[in-house]
Amino acid sequence: MAEIKILWADDEIDLLKPHVLFLQEKGISITTTNSGRGAIDLVTKDQYDIVFLDEQMPGISGIEALNEIKKMLPSQPVVMITKSEEEYIMEEAIGSKITDYLIKPVNPNQILLSIKKILDKKRLISQKTTSTYQMDFGRIGVEIGQANSFDEWVAVYKKLVYWELELARTQDHSMDEILKMQKGDANNSFARFIRQNYEDWFKLDFKDRPLISPDIFKHRVFPLTATSERTLFIVVDNLRFDQWKILQPEINQLFNVEKEEIFCSILPTATQYARNAMFAGLMPSEIAKLYPTWWVNDEDDGGKNLHEEDLLVKQMARLGKDLKWKYEKITNSKAGKKLAESASNLLTNQLSVLVYNFVDMLSHASTDSELVRELAGDEAAYRSLTLTWFKHSYLYDILVFAASKKIKVIITTDHGTIKVDNPVKIIGDRNTTTNLRYKSGKNLNYPAKQVYEILRPETAYLPRTNVSTSFVFCQNSDFFAYPNNYNHYVNYYRNTFQHGGISLEEMLIPFIVLSPK
Repeated sequence: MAEIKILWADDEIDLLKPHVLFLQEKGISITTTNSGRGAIDLVTKDQYDIVFLDEQMPGISGIEALNEIKKMLPSQPVVMITKSEEEYIMEEAIGSKITDYLIKPVNPNQILLSIKKILDKKRLISQKTTSTYQMDFGRIGVEIGQANSFDEWVAVYKKLVYWELELARTQDHSMDEILKMQKGDANNSFARFIRQNYEDWFKLDFKDRPLISPDIFKHRVFPLTATSERTLFIVVDNLRFDQWKILQPEINQLFNVEKEEIFCSILPTATQYARNAMFAGLMPSEIAKLYPTWWVNDEDDGGKNLHEEDLLVKQMARLGKDLKWKYEKITNSKAGKKLAESASNLLTNQLSVLVYNFVDMLSHASTDSELVRELAGDEAAYRSLTLTWFKHSYLYDILVFAASKKIKVIITTDHGTIKVDNPVKIIGDRNTTTNLRYKSGKNLNYPAKQVYEILRPETAYLPRTNVSTSFVFCQNSDFFAYPNNYNHYVNYYRNTFQHGGISLEEMLIPFIVLSPK
């Protein structure tokens, strides 16, 4: 059995030495400190199974230390020890998510019983979660096999994300590979569904097909502006549904979730296509036709998303929307700080549109930076990095302000991302696009059974730069690799987060409406 590690903070810890010795004789490792500040510092440097905090300590009190520890480690078990049984103290402590509390004077057996109770509860929860997923595994498998509509795929994906998050919270990783395999099966079946249906969606009326990127403003955002005095619309680039679910508990402290919806990113699931389509209310080929000077093809030099504000102006004019509105794009911390400091401007606009690029930068950094690749080594770590950023970001400060001023907020994204691990060889000329999850160009050579081909781009409203231009998309966790310097290329990009292709993670993305509490 792994050693149990306990942190005990009490300003009279020297008087508790007999208690400490008793627990050490039971094989429990005890680290002690005589202050709340000491407890906060220690949990930043090491991991503890349980933290015991004296409620009344000089300087930073136990409850203040509890709040700081929970900000850093929301799942850290903490036991509060207090001299007082006054109700308000317990209410404040329990409201701060303590695991247990003890009334002084405590004896060593009380401490030992609390430790066993907490750790056994964690073990039982872990076992229960694992066994429940095992029972649900077969049902999810049947749903994957039978899913034949967009709504059915949304239901499957939500279940997979739910179990991914639940299992990540336990200490039992025995189901990790099984869940990964089931997600792979789901993505293979979902890719087949997309191949069979995607191009047909564009022959249907809005009511008969899924909500897709160009629909967002017309069918979701503008109707809300008609019923709300002020609306803040936030596009967090590259935000997956599982990342939203990790952020949700933090956001729930400020807002109620009025609506949680999943819509479908268009192909390619890349910013140039999906986000331009969202702001224009048009598919990419329509943008290229109507506004040729604003559309930049893959192989062309220059920024691909420099005209989002212009495209939104045109969409609002087409729809007859006369709103007082503002557009901002945040691509670095300095711009985020400036926006947070001028957040009062949100009060003067009916619609404030904010594009926040951090998560996209994180996914690119997971490829380019060895440090970030190590920190975001798996899906759970990738989510954890997103949460850590969010809690210390200027975006969080902006949301705090919006909640305080009763501004309705929409959070969404343009596409998701997937961790890739399986290379697919492709050959193209020097004008072939560089994205790892999709390629467009002429004279492409690839294994046709392993990709989704769109040989006539107009059927998916994609721009054609040459009479023989075609698009091909990777599926599941595949990525394209060129034969030249193949092994180096594959080793460099394997296990990085990429987007542009077909997967549940890239295409099924969140649209969240929040009402201030």
